[in-house]
Amino acid sequence: QVQLVESGGGLVQPGGSLRLSCAASGSIVSINTMAWHRQAPGKQRELVASITRGGSVNYADFVKGRFTISRDNAKNTVYLQMNSLEAEDTAVYYCNIDKILLTIGTRYDDWGQGTQVTVSS
Repeated sequence: QVQLVESGGGLVQPGGSLRLSCAASGSIVSINTMAWHRQAPGKQRELVASITRGGSVNYADFVKGRFTISRDNAKNTVYLQMNSLEAEDTAVYYCNIDKILLTIGTRYDDWGQGTQVTVSS
């Protein structure tokens, strides 16, 4: 069993900052790529950023220069630092892990429950 628990969402004014966290818990040996996705009302879920176990990162064009993804492998946690937030960033943000090696086997494509980010004045 694996749980992904997200935190850090909320209401922020345009130009403000938020930091999202997602902690994975369970009998975890190692985690492959961790990512953040988001889904705005009426839109499809889209990739925001991803980071491999070795630290290679990938960003969607719409967040380059504003968001930073990082991870702490010892804590099985991924972070998303969001700066210069815009109204268009309003969405539910989801943590995703593509592959987790557990003591009892391997899991694929796990998702968190989502955390709401609202950018509004």
